[in-house]
Amino acid sequence: MRYYLRKLAFYLVALWAAVTLNFFIPRMMPGDPVDILMAKLQQRGGGVDPSARRAYELLLGTDSDEPLFRQYLSYLGNLVRGDFGISVSDFPTPVSTVIATSLPWTVALVGIATVLAVLFGIVLGVFVGWRRGTWLDSLVPATTVLSAVPYFWLALILVAVLGSALGWFPLLGGYDVVLTPGWNADFLGSALYHGVLPALTIVISSVGGWLLGTRNMMVSTMAEDYVLTARAKGLREGRIMIWYAARNAVLPSVAGFAISLGFVVAGSIVTEQVFAYPGIGSKLLQAVQNNDYALMQAIFLVITVAVLAANLAVDLLYGILDPRTRTGG
Repeated sequence: MRYYLRKLAFYLVALWAAVTLNFFIPRMMPGDPVDILMAKLQQRGGGVDPSARRAYELLLGTDSDEPLFRQYLSYLGNLVRGDFGISVSDFPTPVSTVIATSLPWTVALVGIATVLAVLFGIVLGVFVGWRRGTWLDSLVPATTVLSAVPYFWLALILVAVLGSALGWFPLLGGYDVVLTPGWNADFLGSALYHGVLPALTIVISSVGGWLLGTRNMMVSTMAEDYVLTARAKGLREGRIMIWYAARNAVLPSVAGFAISLGFVVAGSIVTEQVFAYPGIGSKLLQAVQNNDYALMQAIFLVITVAVLAANLAVDLLYGILDPRTRTGG
């Protein structure tokens, strides 16, 4: 019990530190979101009453006359109430609405692609490590080269070949613009069809790292005494590979997978920009370009909570996969 209390206390402190940095770092950036918003309004309407600046400062929570510490306290209070403010990038849409409409796209795309990359990489790594020295080892340098290819370059190659030259997949967007978003077969099929190329980019660029790491851990694990003992007992090779070698070889991959899964909510800015995908990564880039404090803070907070939750899940899962961690607590 004391082990779990220590873990919980650690993650609560980490969350508070992340929230505090989340508040101060955007305010250290040059520029003022109110100036950006008023410039946009002037472009649309031709003129804005200067007296409206004070109202926009209060609305966006960037009141320069209020002490920074009081702004911080107000920020914490708004977080407790679930009020993330108004987005400058999509004014006057609330930040919560912006995230609610873009986050599902990223979670579906990057989440599924990350899970597929991890599964393919671990499974291939187990077999390659088990059959080291055979032709399967040729998969390692091939996938490593693909992982070393610049992310945006690989995305552009897939767009040029599979999208433009062959015409197998659409080039841009998350769904057919003639469809109305909803839980119906036409829209879901269109979203799935548009997500194939971005997902393929993520899988191809990620699978090599998982394969190499698992393969090396398998080679190291196969030299352990418990694997040699299992072979001396005459156990089947398949059982030794799965229950003795692979079970211990995948432990480092579990931690890496949880951290990667936590960063799924951050999306892939490069991929979403290349494919004009309506995910959270595009919104984050848009928020940085417009000094949208509220949207940046909300996105960073969602990412932080996801990563901390993933790491907490790893700590709990390690107790199941590796009994030594329970006795060490």
